[in-house]
Amino acid sequence: MFRRTFWFTAGAAAGVWATTKVNRKLRQLTPESLAAQAANKAVETGHRLKDFALDVRAGMVQREAELGEALGLDAPVDAELPSPRRAPALDRAAHPTHHSYPTISYNRNEDH
Repeated sequence: MFRRTFWFTAGAAAGVWATTKVNRKLRQLTPESLAAQAANKAVETGHRLKDFALDVRAGMVQREAELGEALGLDAPVDAELPSPRRAPALDRAAHPTHHSYPTISYNRNEDH
């Protein structure tokens, strides 16, 4: 009698465990879940690219300082550069071809 109860309980527990695993996997494979996972990966990749670009920029600044020191340049690089030329500002009222487009929100959680 004890053996039958043990195996019945073990079978019921295995059935509950398997059902839970299958339902969890099915929820992961819904289109909404797959879209959210892809968006999260894209955001994560963007952060990694930004960090990489910042590291490259810091390395460039450091190497430029090393080269300036090696060449004996005492003046800062920015002081030698002329001020940037700027295009004259366009008067929007004078140009009727200018169109004002609506801004689009790119919040991926907006639809939920």
